[in-house]
Amino acid sequence: QVMLVESGGGSVQSGGSLRISCVASGRTFSDYAVAWFRQAPGKGREFVSVISWNSGYIYHSNSVKGRFAISRDNAKNTVWLQMNSLNSEDTAVYYCAAGGTANTDSVTYRYWGQGTQVTVTS
Repeated sequence: QVMLVESGGGSVQSGGSLRISCVASGRTFSDYAVAWFRQAPGKGREFVSVISWNSGYIYHSNSVKGRFAISRDNAKNTVWLQMNSLNSEDTAVYYCAAGGTANTDSVTYRYWGQGTQVTVTS
């Protein structure tokens, strides 16, 4: 069992930056790939970014490529999502998820956090 807790969300002006965190407890965190997904009001869950267990593979969706960065520190059981040049379309609840392989399909991720709200204001 892996428990994930997101933090760091909040309100930020358009063009600003925010870093959100995902802290894990339970089973060995370094065994898992970790992805970020987001869900905006009235929309489905959308893949954002993923990082493999050893940081050797990183992939971002086209909508955030060049603006967001994902990183992890297995010694701290933590994954971060650095978000820059934020705009209103980035407003959503952001979830981290852990799974066996690094991919973009939410159904393959076994463990999920409760989410953290990110709101971008103009």
